[in-house]
Amino acid sequence: MITGQTKEGVRYAVRQGGRAAAYCALSIRCGTRDEAGYPSGIAHFTEHTVFRGTRHKSASQINSCLDRLGGELNAYTTKEEIVIHATVLKEDLRKAMDLLLELATTPTFPEEEIETERGVVLEEIISYKDSPSDDIYDRFEEALFAGHPLGTPILGTLKSVKKISTDDLKSFVKEHFIPSSMVLSVVSPMPEEKVEREIRRCTERWFPGVEGAPLEERESIPAPDVFFDKSIEKRNHETNAVIGGLAPSLYGEKERMAAILLANLLGGPASNSMLGQVLREKNGWVYGVECSYTQYADTGIMAITFGCDRPNLERCLAETDRILRKVRTDLLGPRKLKEAKKQLLGQLAISSESGETQCLSIGKSLLSFGRVLSAEESRQAIESITAEDLREAARKIFPEGKVCRLIYK
Repeated sequence: MITGQTKEGVRYAVRQGGRAAAYCALSIRCGTRDEAGYPSGIAHFTEHTVFRGTRHKSASQINSCLDRLGGELNAYTTKEEIVIHATVLKEDLRKAMDLLLELATTPTFPEEEIETERGVVLEEIISYKDSPSDDIYDRFEEALFAGHPLGTPILGTLKSVKKISTDDLKSFVKEHFIPSSMVLSVVSPMPEEKVEREIRRCTERWFPGVEGAPLEERESIPAPDVFFDKSIEKRNHETNAVIGGLAPSLYGEKERMAAILLANLLGGPASNSMLGQVLREKNGWVYGVECSYTQYADTGIMAITFGCDRPNLERCLAETDRILRKVRTDLLGPRKLKEAKKQLLGQLAISSESGETQCLSIGKSLLSFGRVLSAEESRQAIESITAEDLREAARKIFPEGKVCRLIYK
């Protein structure tokens, strides 16, 4: 793999892999937490509207640019970044990289197109609120990060999105879509040196005369210390629950790896997770239960989520409390610990076989850490976790008597 930085300041990583398809992603350090001074939801709305026209292409031309080549173009927004990514045949990689940079550097935000996309986003917010399992997680995160920029919902609100103007979008892009905040990641069958040359040509074309500047550090904002145990009457056909707390940030390496293993052990994708075994496999109280761990620059969040019939709610809560007490007090035995590590390493290895997953992961790593973490580094970090590390992680994330809960009844 080759990593570097163009003279304009765009960091890049290129990995050779695959056969016919190439994957590229433009990751921009600019998300929901960077919306100070703008209407809530502007980062997500920007991600939508950069596709609605540039100085050189109309919305229809953008939509068909890769479609007619058999490729795909997509994007997403998180609390801390916007990512625009594409999948194409290897011979069309240059066109895809050109398009990503064009969208990021020359969006025009035509009024008529903006209104069309506003309707799409407003409908997305409405449909999200109609899904209790989605809505409750947003409300939980808002309560956990009360007063912190991470507490703002990614989609914004109906009221805030209606306020976003073309001038707001242009100002937001001018402030945040700058070379030093960008990472271009590529996974392609082509020789890495050839792709590197193409990246440099592309950035020179879209940032003419720009000289690279150092990336400014984000202001670190401590996460609030809050506790809540709240139930809201919704009268839906099922009850929903989120149980969790603050977790290690991106930059607490040992603690972060222990938290990843803990989340997988409690409610990972495998049916043998501790919560899955009891709530679903043994008793059939839930269709699914998940323990997710999301890492941010300042902090993180670990949350257990499930939905169940109303009569089963108290049983599910009691069993969840019992399992959390167990991981806080008991040390995992050597055999169980070895199996948990093996399972996590297997999941990571299998998911990394996807070229798109590799491309997005490389971009995230370079954007967050300034380098790409190798698979071997991750494996060694996971292997080094002890039973004491896991128990300590459980005690910090799910402290006795201070585990946050939000329930929709």
